[in-house]
Amino acid sequence: MFTSVDDVSARLAETGYLASPAVATTVFLAARLGKPLLVEGPAGVGKTELAKAVAQVAGARLVRLQCYEGVDESRALYEWNHAKQLLRISAGRDESWDEARTDIFSEEFLLPRPLLTAIRGDEPTVLLIDETDKADVEMEGLLLEVLSDFQVTVPELGTITATRRPFVVLTSNAGRELSEALHRRCLFLHIGFPEEELERRIVRLKVPGLGEALAQSVVRVVGALRAMDLRKVPSIAETIDWARTLLALGADTLDEAVVRDTLGVILKHQDDVQKAAAKLDLDAL
Repeated sequence: MFTSVDDVSARLAETGYLASPAVATTVFLAARLGKPLLVEGPAGVGKTELAKAVAQVAGARLVRLQCYEGVDESRALYEWNHAKQLLRISAGRDESWDEARTDIFSEEFLLPRPLLTAIRGDEPTVLLIDETDKADVEMEGLLLEVLSDFQVTVPELGTITATRRPFVVLTSNAGRELSEALHRRCLFLHIGFPEEELERRIVRLKVPGLGEALAQSVVRVVGALRAMDLRKVPSIAETIDWARTLLALGADTLDEAVVRDTLGVILKHQDDVQKAAAKLDLDAL
């Protein structure tokens, strides 16, 4: 998939994803070693976008499993098309149960979900298991078989083993601690808030009409906000949204009036907005 760490950086940059050396190195190793990649960090720092960028540069199909509380095997792995099975049974009333059972538990009646879809694919595939920490602990047991041997067991059909292993990215916002067994099967990457220079480059790339001076001011103000004790500090996604907002308003510089009127773009709680308005000192930045 990649020839070197520099190749990862260069090709991801072509998609608009500016990777730090640590990110590029870990992606290269995950691809070279064939290991799943567990990416942890605050929301909005580019974990999901990394998987999308890898799929784009590799010309691979992106298969996404969005995790949530209560997601189970039928949503993640597979389920049987019960309506179609009932129709098949009704159509063959003269058949014995053994004859009908052999037919209805076949590929024709199987509904593959993201995990099975990725395992069975014979084309380049990136499997994104998004927000893994939101799934129940029981879901991790299902993931262990998939990530250990890249195979899935369907009792009625047997074991299905990947002929072409997908590149697997699991993301986590660290809402809960994932099991040690899951960690052991993955390479680990933490993506935090970027250094000021990298974030400025990201903003200029994503908001090309923004001036250099205003981009620097935006990044510095966001950095000051992250240093405050807020309920939800702004991520890279909010930085980009704020830059686009300022561009849409035709702002050339950041002053107290502009910042006050647009704080709701980057801060998501009223008490955070009030705290930032009271403590933020633009002259000191």
